[in-house]
Amino acid sequence: MSIRGRSNSERWGWVAISLHWLSALLVFGLFGLGLWMTSLGFYHPWYHDGPDLHRGLGVLLLLLTLARLAWRAMGGRPDELAEHQWWERLAARWMHRALYLLLLAVMVSGYLITTADGRALEVFGLFSIPATLSGLDQQEDIAGAVHLVLASTLVALALMHAGAALKHHLIDKDKTLIRMLCRS
Repeated sequence: MSIRGRSNSERWGWVAISLHWLSALLVFGLFGLGLWMTSLGFYHPWYHDGPDLHRGLGVLLLLLTLARLAWRAMGGRPDELAEHQWWERLAARWMHRALYLLLLAVMVSGYLITTADGRALEVFGLFSIPATLSGLDQQEDIAGAVHLVLASTLVALALMHAGAALKHHLIDKDKTLIRMLCRS
């Protein structure tokens, strides 16, 4: 019995496609918001609202990432394309692993920034995530530096990932990108 929205051996399902593109939008949006908000002066109207939005969207991205990992673990993914070289398949597997690992690491470092003073991470006024590790010497500064490096690396790898998809579409003329664009 097939579950609606599931991927199959030929194509990604609409759930995987939706989670992928929403995650990509959040990654790039959060990166831009993060860079912009760190340049704001104390009296700027977004000085406090920007970080609140960033944290809330970061938690949303965490939930989406966990949903993607769970959905992926339930099976159903397209077969690798026969026209891909062995090294392209290997590179794709490692790229995906690195992207997921970086996503999780960026979110952990963001959590450590927010909870460094022992206060919970508030999510859009709907719920809070308690501080579990706080009060370490220079925790906020160290976690902030790590967060920036990890987020920059994540965006760089995501751009490489997009570049590889475009290479497959424009140069190799295979179905790699099409399988992640639409379900038809």
